[in-house]
Amino acid sequence: MDKQKLIDEIVQYFDENIAQVHQENLINKHAKLSSYQINPILVKYLSQLIESGITEEGIAKALFYPRALGTSITGSFGSKFQKMLVDLGLVKGSLIPGMDIEYQDKLDGRDKYCQLKSGPNTINSKDVDPMLSEFDKVANLARANSSKDFSNNDLVVGIMYGDKDQLSAHYLRIDERYPVIIGQEFWERITGYPSFYGELISSIDDLIDSMPFSDSFQSAYHKLVSEIRAANLI
Repeated sequence: MDKQKLIDEIVQYFDENIAQVHQENLINKHAKLSSYQINPILVKYLSQLIESGITEEGIAKALFYPRALGTSITGSFGSKFQKMLVDLGLVKGSLIPGMDIEYQDKLDGRDKYCQLKSGPNTINSKDVDPMLSEFDKVANLARANSSKDFSNNDLVVGIMYGDKDQLSAHYLRIDERYPVIIGQEFWERITGYPSFYGELISSIDDLIDSMPFSDSFQSAYHKLVSEIRAANLI
């Protein structure tokens, strides 16, 4: 696919399936008190920290802000982008246990089997050994099946954004045995375009600058405040 057309497709996907859905969820889900499992001790502590008092507004901020600005969108980002990559034909979903996607590397022409991650700091220490074990099982199976052309370099971790020097120590441990490709290199290997990553980020920035942001965030927050007040949480 032509580079600009591919960028336009991804930008449109981001707009329709990530940004717009996130803003709809602000009102439809995150503004509802019933959607939260509240720790009655911590939420009052956080309100005191935020508002210098235990108030409906402070409790709402302690509940709403982390979800609306963090977990609700970052949690779905990776899975939605993976689906998009498959839908656009850049990769295939993998049927191999432990792998997420498969693709033909545009730089070396080899078939790659990949665990896909969002960013450079998205795993912790306890994730490293299980990930290495999954890669080892695939490598051992390939060798047992007499795949003479197989190389450990055909099993990779692909990270959608960031730079090599941002990789956490946990990813660097994996990189000692199996390549961890990130940001510009990842996108070049699946698209064949060296400048694709930078141009994609720039195009998404342009989209964000042109978005007609409504007052959905504040409206959802104030709706939650009203529900907290009606529930007599204080």
